[in-house]
Amino acid sequence: MTELQNEVVDCESQQEVSDYAKSINDWLPVTSSRKAKWWYSAIHNITCMVGAGILGLPYAMSQLGWGPGVTVLVLSWAITFYTLWQMVEMHEIVPGKRFDRYHELGQYAFGEKLGLWIIVPQQLMVQAGCDIVYMVTGGRSLMKFYNIVSPNGTPIKLSYFIMIFASVQFFLSNLPNFNSITTVSCAAAVMSLSYSAIAWIASAIKGVEPDVSYGNRFSTTPGQTFGFLSGLGTMAFAFSGHNVVLEIQATIPSTPEKPSKKPMWKGAFVAYIVVAICYFSVAFVGYLVFGNTVDDNILISLEKPDWLIAAANLFVVIHVIGSYQVFAMPVFDMLESFLVLKRKFKPSRTLRIVTRSSYVALTMFIGIAFPFFGSLLSVLGGVAFAPTSYYIPCIIWLIICKPKKYSLSWFCNWFCIIFGVALTILAPIGAIRELIIEAKSYKFFS
Repeated sequence: MTELQNEVVDCESQQEVSDYAKSINDWLPVTSSRKAKWWYSAIHNITCMVGAGILGLPYAMSQLGWGPGVTVLVLSWAITFYTLWQMVEMHEIVPGKRFDRYHELGQYAFGEKLGLWIIVPQQLMVQAGCDIVYMVTGGRSLMKFYNIVSPNGTPIKLSYFIMIFASVQFFLSNLPNFNSITTVSCAAAVMSLSYSAIAWIASAIKGVEPDVSYGNRFSTTPGQTFGFLSGLGTMAFAFSGHNVVLEIQATIPSTPEKPSKKPMWKGAFVAYIVVAICYFSVAFVGYLVFGNTVDDNILISLEKPDWLIAAANLFVVIHVIGSYQVFAMPVFDMLESFLVLKRKFKPSRTLRIVTRSSYVALTMFIGIAFPFFGSLLSVLGGVAFAPTSYYIPCIIWLIICKPKKYSLSWFCNWFCIIFGVALTILAPIGAIRELIIEAKSYKFFS
C-alpha cells in the first residue's frame, strides 16, 4: 500500500472515530442539547443551590453564635461566588475545547488518571449524597403535610412517603437531558423561593420570643465544641452548586464571538444574588426570633398557622423533586458514559431506563434504611462540598492560569484553599459524633 493510500485510510479512520464520538455526545444527557438560554442557567443554579439545607441555617447559627455564624456564612457566600466565576471562566479556557464536565477540567489540570480520582469520587459523593438527603427530605415533608391536613388520619410510616416521592423520580428520570427538565427545575426554583420566604417572613411576623437566648445551645464543653464543628459543616452543605455548574454551562451554545461564559455568568450572577437574599434572611431572622432553641428545621419551630406550614412543606416536596433531577443528571451522564464508552453497551432507551431506575432505587433504599441520613449534612458538607465548591476550583486555577506569585489573585486563591481545607478537616468531626449518638437508638428500617 502506498504512503498516500495509508494517509487516506488514516483520515477515514479518524473521521469514523470523530463521527462515533459525536454520536455518543449527542446521546449523553449533558451534551445532547446545547440550546439553553441565560435564564436556564439562573433556574438550574437556583434549584441546586437554594436547597432544603437552607432550613437548617438558623440551627447552624445557634451552634456557631452571632459572630462566628455571620462571619462563616458571609465568607462562604463570597468564596463560593468567586470560585463559581472561576469555574465559568475555565469552561472554555483552552481555545476550541469545552470542559463539559467537572472531571474533564480536573483531568486537564491534574492529568488523565489523577484528575478522575480527585474529582469523580468527590462529585459522586455530593450528587448521590444530596439525592439521598432529598429522598428523606421529600418523604419527611410529605409526611408532615399529611399529618397537618389529616391530623386524625391513619398513621403512615415514613418509609411509604419516601416510596411515594421515589415513584415520581422513577418517572422524571426518563427525561433525556438538562434542557428537558427545565420546567421541573423552574417549578423547583419558584418553590425554593416560596418556602424560604415563608420561613423568614413567618418568623419575622411571629416576633422575637420573650425568653429568647443567644447563648450556646449546649451545656457541656464537648457539646459546645462538637456542635460548633457540626455547624461549620451545615454551612458548607448549603453551597453545593459547583458540582453541576460545568454540566449546566455545557447546555449553552458557544461561538468565538459569543462564548458560553457570557450567558452562563449572567444566569449564575442572578442566581447568587437570590442565594444571598434567601440564605441571609432565613439564617439571621430565624436565629434572631428563636435563638438557641431553634429546631434543625425552621419550619418545625414555627408550628402555626397550620395551613402555612402545610403549604411550606408541600413547596419543599416540589422543590426537592426538581433538585433531585438537577443533581442526578450528571450522575446519569457518568453512568451512561461508562457503560457505552468503557463497557461498549449500545446506546439505547432500554439501557437508559435500567441504569436510571437502578440509581433511583438505590437512593430510595438507602433513604428508607437510614432515615436519619439528614444528619450527614455536616459530614457531606465538610468531606465533599468544601473541596468541590471552596478550593478545588482555586487549585485548578493556580495550575492552569498561573497567577503571579504574591499577586491579588494568588493571595485570594490561597485564602480560599486554606479556609476550605479547614472546613474539610473540622466540619465532619462534630457531625460524626452526632451520628454515633443517634445510631445508639436506631432500629434498621424503622
